[in-house]
Amino acid sequence: MKALLTAAILAATGATAAAADPVTYTTGQSFDDVIFGLENAVTGRGLVIDSVSHPGEMLERTRADVGSDRTLFLKADVYSFCSAALSRKVMEVDPLNIRFCPYGIFVLQYPDTPDHTTIGYRTFPEGEMKEVEALLDAIAREAVGLD
Repeated sequence: MKALLTAAILAATGATAAAADPVTYTTGQSFDDVIFGLENAVTGRGLVIDSVSHPGEMLERTRADVGSDRTLFLKADVYSFCSAALSRKVMEVDPLNIRFCPYGIFVLQYPDTPDHTTIGYRTFPEGEMKEVEALLDAIAREAVGLD
C-alpha cells in the first residue's frame, strides 16, 4: 500500500521523493497499452529499442528457487534504447557518462493493484545528464498520455 501511495503522489506531482528515487507515473491503462505507447514514443523520436528485459518473469520463475513465496510484479519489463546525438553530446562533456548508456524505461504492474500500470525511469546527476532525463520524462509522459 505504501508503494501505491508513493506512486500516486509521484504521479500527481511528477516529482521524485528524493534525488536517487526513480520518477514514476501510474495510470489506469493496461500494461499492454502502456507498452504500446512507450514503443511509439521511442520510435516516434527516431530511436531504436535495443532490448527488452523481462525481470518480472525472471523473478517469478525463480521465486521458489531462492526460497520466496512473494510475487513482486504481475508484469515488469525494461526497455533499453539510446540516442546517438544526445549520447554523443553528454559524453563529449564527460566520457564517463557512458556508464548511463543505454537508457531505460520500466513498465510494471504490482499484484495488489492489477488495474494500474506504472512507467518510470531512474534519475541522473545534475549537469548534462539532466537533458537525458528530460528525454526519458517526455517519452514516459507521452506513453501514458500526459504530454
